[in-house]
Amino acid sequence: MSHVLVTGANGFVGRSLCRALLSEGHVVTGLVRQAGGCPNGTQEWLHNGKDFANLPATWPQNLISDCVVHLAARVHVMRDDAADPLAAFRQTNVEGTLRVAKAACQRGVRRMIFVSSIKAMAEVDPGRPLSENNPLCPQDAYGRSKCEAEQALIQFGKETGLDVVIVRPPLVYGPEVRANFLRLMDAVWRGMPLPLGAVSARRSVIYVGNLTDALVRCVTDPRAARQCFHVADSGAPTVAELVRSLALHLRKPSRMLPVPAGWLRAAGRLTGRSAEIDRLIGSLQVDTTHIREVLGWRAPFSTDDGLSATAAWYRSTH
Repeated sequence: MSHVLVTGANGFVGRSLCRALLSEGHVVTGLVRQAGGCPNGTQEWLHNGKDFANLPATWPQNLISDCVVHLAARVHVMRDDAADPLAAFRQTNVEGTLRVAKAACQRGVRRMIFVSSIKAMAEVDPGRPLSENNPLCPQDAYGRSKCEAEQALIQFGKETGLDVVIVRPPLVYGPEVRANFLRLMDAVWRGMPLPLGAVSARRSVIYVGNLTDALVRCVTDPRAARQCFHVADSGAPTVAELVRSLALHLRKPSRMLPVPAGWLRAAGRLTGRSAEIDRLIGSLQVDTTHIREVLGWRAPFSTDDGLSATAAWYRSTH
């Protein structure tokens, strides 16, 4: 049994992770900015300092943690209204992350798991699944901030001895999902025609239950020490396959138009959304060989299992 501190514990992934840790018998404290939202059994630590300012001064005296899982972040959005998006991402995702690491180190925490993103490495793959050995080439402000946070944490770990473990997931989905995946479900539910029928690019995704299973393994397994892991569901569906499967589980028809990729790119240029279109129709497959070989980890749920659970949740809310 370990005592695990989870930042962002009342978020989409955080709630799932806390439930998984509690079910394994761990003591879990959630570091959150607003009270409530954590699963029953989670001890809440309310800290509303911006980007974890003054964290050491407010650290509870009786809180002794073995591991910190850092989920809290300024997340990627399609249309960012910040005057300087990169500066805003850096303030939270780099400087805030380092504040958590420094406070944890001062309080004797041995391991910190940083949940990064595959976007810290790339937006598309180079014709083969991305492994941890591929060069880092983030393309947007969010990806750059995650990449910079990884590098800063690795250096901090070398200087202090803090065991830093980095986990890079692709798009995460599951019950209670928000943002782009929820918008996709909304579109399928409403029967909107989607111009994705001819998109043959394969995209790795990860069900939240698979991600939390991998994170729990990283919390407890000594072989995870100072490692970087790519995680994903087994297999990578095409965008069209993903939509068809989602529609099947939503019990709705999949209305997809076979619009050629070249036409989509042209539409992206005309509307100023080239980056979004390129991400949508480009291949982004993730190689999970390293975590499978080092930790013996296998995704416990198939993508179909994950889509079924996600669709069941969505149907229950509509």
